[in-house]
Amino acid sequence: MIRKTLPVALVQERNHGDTEANLAVIEDRVTEAARQGAQLVLLQELHNGAYFCQHEQVLEFERAESIPGPSSRRLSELAKRHGIVLVGSLFERRAAGLYHNTAVVFERDGSIAGKYRKMHIPDDPGFYEKFYFTPGDLGFTPIDTSVGRLGVLVCWDQWYPEAARLMALAGAEVLLYPTAIGWDPDDDDAEKDRQRNAWMLSHRGHAVANGIPVLSCNRVGHEPSPSATSGIDFWGNSHVLGPQGEFIAEAGQAPTLLICEIDMNRSEQVRRIWPFLRDRRIDAYADLLKRYID
Repeated sequence: MIRKTLPVALVQERNHGDTEANLAVIEDRVTEAARQGAQLVLLQELHNGAYFCQHEQVLEFERAESIPGPSSRRLSELAKRHGIVLVGSLFERRAAGLYHNTAVVFERDGSIAGKYRKMHIPDDPGFYEKFYFTPGDLGFTPIDTSVGRLGVLVCWDQWYPEAARLMALAGAEVLLYPTAIGWDPDDDDAEKDRQRNAWMLSHRGHAVANGIPVLSCNRVGHEPSPSATSGIDFWGNSHVLGPQGEFIAEAGQAPTLLICEIDMNRSEQVRRIWPFLRDRRIDAYADLLKRYID
């Protein structure tokens, strides 16, 4: 078997104030990633600005754009300029009153290879996304690109093993998660550690259970809340995992361009010794379609 490696980069960044400033920084980071040989670049969730879902305010809908639109065209040009596959994350205006949290995959030639609309939408303190986003309707469908078949999911999707499994069953070779997750600054250190560790474990579980690499790109920095709460400290820790859940690369809590290589052949090697897909009891899983088994 010929070893096939894929150089990847994750752009872990803070909010720089507005769309223009954030996209300018993204252009610089992607340019550097391409210079260092990256062929696949993943950006964080809603990278164009602040994480606005800390409150419910109709004026925030002004941030939304159509796809294609100004930001997607700019990212398209960036992918084409450097000959890379680029995964962005945009607030999509689909129609008046209909909005999605959408990941967009751009091919090396700048074309849109595909989109994924976030399926699981949270509604928790500081993360009031149900006010803004309609649940996705494109399903758990991998996107074919020149670097492989990508299983793109978004943030809250990361807590659902069903989403990762369905992507893997549809032939995804890599799982990618643009992410915006952090803790309440008022939480004590023990609670912060528990939350971050649970997040890391969820990704490692998806890698192990499906025998494929996982890339998760989170944002960093404190973002104040427009309401009376203490805001969110986004904890970063973006990472690249191998198909046994091993860390290939991991960032800290500062802006970081995380670059590494993944071995695209290891998934088949791992699945030969851990044949989880072979041993699934698909005849016994019907109750998974129920909300709860009473």
